[in-house]
Amino acid sequence: MITAGGSGIGWAIARAFADNGAKVHICDVDERALGEATEKYPQIAATHLDITDEEAVDQWFDDALDDMDGLDVLINNAGIKGPTGYVEELKLDDWRECLSVCLDAQFLCARRAAPVMKEQRSGSIINISSTAGLYGYGLRTPYAAAKWAVIGFSKSLAVELGPYDVRVNAICPGSVEGPRMERVIKAEADSRGVAFDVVYKDYVQAQSIKRFVKPEEIADMCLFLASPASKMVTGQAISVDGHSETFHIGS
Repeated sequence: MITAGGSGIGWAIARAFADNGAKVHICDVDERALGEATEKYPQIAATHLDITDEEAVDQWFDDALDDMDGLDVLINNAGIKGPTGYVEELKLDDWRECLSVCLDAQFLCARRAAPVMKEQRSGSIINISSTAGLYGYGLRTPYAAAKWAVIGFSKSLAVELGPYDVRVNAICPGSVEGPRMERVIKAEADSRGVAFDVVYKDYVQAQSIKRFVKPEEIADMCLFLASPASKMVTGQAISVDGHSETFHIGS
């Protein structure tokens, strides 16, 4: 089961698992993206829902678990960039929305997955955090706060579920190429009053490997963390970012 699986990182993950023979259920708030996804991969089951809606999440789990008769892997991928700006400029509603999508949704899904995996004494929960969950991230405090919390949530779940041979890890993507990252850069450029290319170069120069991450490279890590090859890997926050050291507000 993969949240926000209709496009971007989530869609890359869904394709990777389907291509490796897995039975895949995705959900997404973008109905058009889901339609395009299932047109390309009709074997992937897709549900349109708001991942912060508790009742909708419960119904998705009821339907998917009935179909699959168990759950081997949950990937909590849903997230939004949240507002961009100095903390005194931010609205409480925007702060809460960011934490709701990036953090509360992971709780809602993990709460349903945990008893299933405990009973079968196997499973892998993979929570998508960010390198913004490892460093300070000026102008993006709600997003950074949520992504730091995801790591704490993941490590704590690993403690709870480890005795049942259920593993929980967080993946921390760096700057992942695609429309979402372009929106992030544009918002920061507008907030800083600089050109798009200036912010883009700031991001790339902060990495040892001077390019953005491909969505498929996040999917590769998910496949590893779902496989027996990682059977003693749990409670970890694993970066897939080309080695970035810090986020900063450029001059």
